Amino acid sequence: MPTVYSHSRLASFENCPKQFHYRYVLRIPSPTESIEAFVGKRVHEVLEKLYLFVRDGRIPSVEAVLRRFRLNFEAAYDPARVRIVRRENPAATYLEMGERCLRNFYRRHYPFDAGETLGVEENVTVALDPAGAYRIRGVIDRLVRAPDGAIEIQDYKTGQRVPPQRVLDEDRQLALYQLAVAGRFERRAEVRLVWHYLLPNQVRTSRRTPEQLDALRERTIARIDAIEATSHFEPRPSALCSWCEYRALCPAAPREAGEAPPVEPDLAAAPPPRAPAAPADPAQQPLFVSGAGTV
Repeated sequence: MPTVYSHSRLASFENCPKQFHYRYVLRIPSPTESIEAFVGKRVHEVLEKLYLFVRDGRIPSVEAVLRRFRLNFEAAYDPARVRIVRRENPAATYLEMGERCLRNFYRRHYPFDAGETLGVEENVTVALDPAGAYRIRGVIDRLVRAPDGAIEIQDYKTGQRVPPQRVLDEDRQLALYQLAVAGRFERRAEVRLVWHYLLPNQVRTSRRTPEQLDALRERTIARIDAIEATSHFEPRPSALCSWCEYRALCPAAPREAGEAPPVEPDLAAAPPPRAPAAPADPAQQPLFVSGAGTV
């Protein structure tokens, strides 16, 4: 059965084939994640709950939203598992950054009635070829029918950097999601790709023509072919090495003075993946907690 790819899987190979090899070929489990990824997950959790709450006709206060974020953060945070690369920043710094992301979003979009939410954290899959030999999957943060009738594929970003428009106009991830949802809506419906850069409190949009989407299909198929044909995965050292979960294994990763040399992975003795700590199943926990009680 053909491998189902994702934007993350493709990007891993493009950033560093060695990381791709560790993660997707050898499937070496990593018991850690970066603090940036950890904060991003907690912010996404709360925004998902926010729109589920709004769907039911109730709008929690910004204080309740922030309280839920802090509860989720504290319940899931484990300093032995969550890596902080910028050691000058304590965990509290990242907690505050997540709160700022949510506060910015809340104030910009309250009362959350600009468009109809069609899906949140929605899993999508698309075949790039008629035979279905090349398939892509992903998760759309929020799928929206805007007031003007356009379909918006919205994505939340918790980092500080906002890419230039020319980079967004070539972005692959949301364009692949557009391919995945195109058949669900009337043929003439406009589709907008929308990024919410939460920390700097900015929104960016982009559009794709049918010709651009066809070219994207071809490029992505060619990339998958190149990956499938690869048998030797060379490391590609860069500034991203400090955030790589396989840094301790990789012989090419830069090392600090006194740091232990890389350890070749022992696949036979590799421990099973450690399930990250996380809040309870959303269906089994309240959406938000207010000072007066649970809502």
